[in-house]
Amino acid sequence: MNRNANTDKNAQAAASAAEILREYGPFEGVTQVGGVTHDGGKVWAAVGQRLVAFDPDSGEVVRAIERPADAGTAFDGTYLYQIAEARIDKIDPATGAVVASIPAPGAGGDSGLTWAEGSLWVGHYRDRKIHRIDPATGAIVRSIESNRFVTGVTWVDGELWHGVWEGDESELRHIDPDSGAVLERLQMPAGVGVSGLESDGGDVFYCGGGPSGKIRAVRRPKQSAA
Repeated sequence: MNRNANTDKNAQAAASAAEILREYGPFEGVTQVGGVTHDGGKVWAAVGQRLVAFDPDSGEVVRAIERPADAGTAFDGTYLYQIAEARIDKIDPATGAVVASIPAPGAGGDSGLTWAEGSLWVGHYRDRKIHRIDPATGAIVRSIESNRFVTGVTWVDGELWHGVWEGDESELRHIDPDSGAVLERLQMPAGVGVSGLESDGGDVFYCGGGPSGKIRAVRRPKQSAA
């Protein structure tokens, strides 16, 4: 794991260009993409008033769940979690039913969402924080500070990454979960935004594209030695 706890969160790692592997969409009737998650096979995207799932090989939409879905999305191996304004809904993907809801820590200012280590991790956009919360109660367990606005959030192989989107500039950032130091930066092309973010557990990040209605697959850099 590439971490250096001695660096501070304002350290500016050199940026490299993000390698976009593929673009999906825009899909029919979709004008906005928020959260993105991966269930081990399908990619799910929050597109306003519903969640859609598509096959990453064919790009075809294979499922839709009619639920408010305006920000981050996560999958714990069984259930989907979806930010809907000031709450987080726990959704059974087989039926589309909401089985539980908890308050979102940002009270409507929340952005990204992911599942790791038995917890939900929630981006708090303008507060530039990532909160680890109890998935049963919504209580904040700890908070990590970033030095930029936080959009999507994902963990992969012990690495914490989050999206940044300010003006026409977007990045994927690998940060130290203890210090908040920026360890790696992948810069998206000018005008290409990152809303949601999720790893496939391997070499690909899926990035929501906001009002473009698209999802982009981006190559994850190979890990360097610790």
